[in-house]
Amino acid sequence: MEIIRLTPNEQDVGVRLDRYVAEAMQVTRSQAQIWIEKGAVTINGIPASKKWPIALGSVIEIIPPAVRSTDVTPQDIPLDICYEDDDLLVVNKPKGMVVHPAAGHEDGTLVNALLFHCGHSLSGINGVLRPGIVHRIDKDTSGLLMVAKNDMAHQGLAEQIREHSFLREYEAVVTGHLKENAGTVDAPIGRHPKDRLKMAVTPLHARQAISHYQVLEQLKGFDHVRVSLETGRTHQIRVHMAYLGHPVAGDTLYGGRAVAAFEGQCLHAKTLGFVHPRTGQALQFDSELPPYFAEFLQTLA
Repeated sequence: MEIIRLTPNEQDVGVRLDRYVAEAMQVTRSQAQIWIEKGAVTINGIPASKKWPIALGSVIEIIPPAVRSTDVTPQDIPLDICYEDDDLLVVNKPKGMVVHPAAGHEDGTLVNALLFHCGHSLSGINGVLRPGIVHRIDKDTSGLLMVAKNDMAHQGLAEQIREHSFLREYEAVVTGHLKENAGTVDAPIGRHPKDRLKMAVTPLHARQAISHYQVLEQLKGFDHVRVSLETGRTHQIRVHMAYLGHPVAGDTLYGGRAVAAFEGQCLHAKTLGFVHPRTGQALQFDSELPPYFAEFLQTLA
């Protein structure tokens, strides 16, 4: 039975075990808690509670559960595949497509399409036989997404994300004009204290979040920006831009005004770079701005 060993770094010190495992393995926190409760996670060889704080020098060992079949139905949905080999693939997700099935979105998702495309070449690192979505982007965010076909690739790519060596660059249109043409937002992100559908910059139960931005062009009432992620928190760019007072155009959840030409936020995952977990080769991919984004820029020029 495969045992996965993880070694925390300085930024992990004090983080709860369930949160650390969830982020390191790119699974949900509830899934990590199930593993811990079943004794599948140990610290220095000793089973620990989900609330146990991580200490520097600890060795966390995880025995993933036996893989079970998924209830998600494979669907023949066209995929824009930028790269594929036996271990992984990079897809260009269209705006409006949900990544994982959920209430209200039981089918037509990226996972439905990947199950059809990949067949039996799937990652089972989370205990479910399905393509390993190593990182996520929102339904109304378009762009590049990494998928692992096996547990080796999933673990290797997730480790790069945890160590912040995974290149993720986005382009967005934000409302108003930023005071500086380039800058860094270093502000912790956690669940919004009053609205559970939102995230927020908050000191309570939050994780460090760092975004680097650069203004590419000033437009009529908007800025076209590039944002690179040093961390990868839920809604990070949307929250950080709103925190600066310049929410992403169309992002009504975080204070941006609606745009008639499209639904949701004007945000595109444009560049993805990582080291191949098997070959060690450095790979980088870039996607063109989708029509909704390019056309919106033209209206503002």
